[in-house]
Amino acid sequence: MNIEKILSEPIFFNRNRVFRVYTGGMPYKKFFNDPNGYDDGTDGYFPEEWIASNVKAINEKTFGERDGVSVVADADLFFDDLLKKYPERLLGTKKYDCLVKILDSAIRLPFQVHPTKEYSRKHFNSDYGKTEAWLILATRPNAKIYFGFKDRMTKEQIAALEEQSERDKGVFDHLLSFVEPKVGDVYLIRAGLVHAIGAGCTVLEVQEPTDFTIQPERWCGEYHLNEREEFLGLEKDVALDAIDFTLYGEAAKNSALILPKTVIEQNGYKKEALIDYNDTPCFAENRHSLLGGSFVLDSAPAVYICVHGTGTITGNGYQKTVKRGDYFFLPFAAENKFTATGKDFVLIECRPSQQ
Repeated sequence: MNIEKILSEPIFFNRNRVFRVYTGGMPYKKFFNDPNGYDDGTDGYFPEEWIASNVKAINEKTFGERDGVSVVADADLFFDDLLKKYPERLLGTKKYDCLVKILDSAIRLPFQVHPTKEYSRKHFNSDYGKTEAWLILATRPNAKIYFGFKDRMTKEQIAALEEQSERDKGVFDHLLSFVEPKVGDVYLIRAGLVHAIGAGCTVLEVQEPTDFTIQPERWCGEYHLNEREEFLGLEKDVALDAIDFTLYGEAAKNSALILPKTVIEQNGYKKEALIDYNDTPCFAENRHSLLGGSFVLDSAPAVYICVHGTGTITGNGYQKTVKRGDYFFLPFAAENKFTATGKDFVLIECRPSQQ
């Protein structure tokens, strides 16, 4: 193992599937096209790929030493350990405080909310909440995603409906506003906004680096959630305080949709800002589309995911083919030292918080 090589070049990782209580993942066989047969084209309980992750998943069941934390390919190194040991080379003066995932849902997930930073400091002793952004990669027929209640609700009403959901699994189905997503749509779900991913959505998600999800609904498909899975160990009354009850109806849906902004378009290369620091200081996300052009990987630390086509990453004595489903972390030490080229090649770049 050449640690100097790892620290100075794009870092690739082993597959990193995370257990959830919902099913999904059917499109992964096509999307990741893994030659070792990792995906079989069916839905299962590992519907999330956590990308360049230094975050541990919160699960009742565990399946490894550090569920959710990525392992560097061909090195058997946990990414969180690498970041702790070599922060200057990997991060410079920045923090790596975002989490990137690809997730796919075969069912509607429970309606849920994520905490603000202030709420997390008070109740979870964490400096991070869970504002997140979604880029729609693929959909199945009749796909939906949900943002906010259709009408204004109170905490007392939600508390009662949470109890009613024990015997009526669909009690929330008609209370939530929905949209029918299209491939390429971008949504920003700020902490406090009630939301849910519906059946049939494949999403690239970038978020604050936590797994804090409050979901006051007792069923996820055929799986019965326990109180900890619903409320993360908090009293129900306290957990429901995470919901922003002032945001509902059309205002809730409109608050989430983000329109990409073209930054550069020339010589077979287009750069679009999907999420910028004016939208949220928590992270940023860019789309780089190559139609015979090239661009320099000029921002690090950052995560890059190929969502379409095949291209090449080159540097001083370095060349690697990257195809759809591949992803890598670019260390600070590698900033401005590598170039992406391709004739039909799309990379999504995810950056940590504004610092």
